Amino acid sequence: MMFLTMPWLTIKLTGSATMAGLVIAVTSIPGLLLSPFMGSLIDALGRRKMAIWVEAITVLTTIAYPILNGFTPLTLPLLLVMGVIRATFAGGSMTARKSLLPDVAREAKMTLDKGNSIHESLAAAAFATGPAIASLLIANFDVMAAFWVSAGFMVLSSFFAWTVRVHEHKEDGAEERGDESWISYAAQGFKALAKLPSVLIIFVIVICLALLYIPSEMVVLPKYYEGIGDPQTLGFLLMTMALATSVGSLLFSRFTKYLSYANILRFTGFGVAIPMIPMAFLPPTPIMLLCGLVLGFAWGPMPPLLNTVIQRKVPPSMRGRVFSVEMTIWNAAPMISMVFAGAAVDAFGVQPVYFWIAGFVLLAVTIVAFQPALKELNEHND
Repeated sequence: MMFLTMPWLTIKLTGSATMAGLVIAVTSIPGLLLSPFMGSLIDALGRRKMAIWVEAITVLTTIAYPILNGFTPLTLPLLLVMGVIRATFAGGSMTARKSLLPDVAREAKMTLDKGNSIHESLAAAAFATGPAIASLLIANFDVMAAFWVSAGFMVLSSFFAWTVRVHEHKEDGAEERGDESWISYAAQGFKALAKLPSVLIIFVIVICLALLYIPSEMVVLPKYYEGIGDPQTLGFLLMTMALATSVGSLLFSRFTKYLSYANILRFTGFGVAIPMIPMAFLPPTPIMLLCGLVLGFAWGPMPPLLNTVIQRKVPPSMRGRVFSVEMTIWNAAPMISMVFAGAAVDAFGVQPVYFWIAGFVLLAVTIVAFQPALKELNEHND
């Protein structure tokens, strides 16, 4: 829900897509700087414990928006400060869950392919309903109602994490942090990733899509639909894309029976890039929804593919730190691009900017998709 609520609130307060991009970028800074240390805490203190506490803190920082708004009108500086505080903890929840998943899958006697398919499918389904609920709340009540409902879902998430009882596996010979500094301990995640070319290959695609594609959903489309006064259609478009992503994620374990990891990666890249071209024409709603359906389905296998490769190749005692590197990339890559996308939309309009983004996404995917290094992935497709 926050995916739609934050940009919408910013545009509502300022009327500027540039400011929406700026708020999203600035509030991503804590995730960029602190994510490696959050991963270190997960490895040092326990994956389950951190999943519970980080989610609970995120609840408090979310309800702070409507509570403070009841006492004083929100301003852009206040929005930035609150967003920074919330983002500091929000990313740690996903890192903890991904790190914990192999332990849960082991207890359930489930393969990692299937476990990650289910996890990412449920995450996408939750994201699918979030924008739709948020858009309805905004249209029928106000944006603050969306913050309250979002916090309610987070309370449920924290409760379910508390009910999970698993043995957190550590490999034989795993070293404790001891007297090692937190900076050095966190840096081990980057060092471990540097030794895993198969993971780095996927990260390149993820960086490209995060850097180029995310601004279209976070800044460009909200500006367009806010301008025509139609939050419901934006919500349903994002819901359609996320539902399709949920199906694509759920089918990942089946895809691995017929396709190599490299071909799944190519399918995802081109499946995202090609539908963006007709979407850039801002066609009638049915065509936009159809393109969003194809795009979302194609994106679905990417997250479980990345998670599975990391979980198979990275020792359990270092998963939190390596997954925190992933979260750092997701926070860092779009941070600058969204500011530029917002400024470009204000200067040139929605449609030209959408065309540029679609073209760059297609170019980036084409370059990466035919790199010989992609063969490295196939060695881990078992």
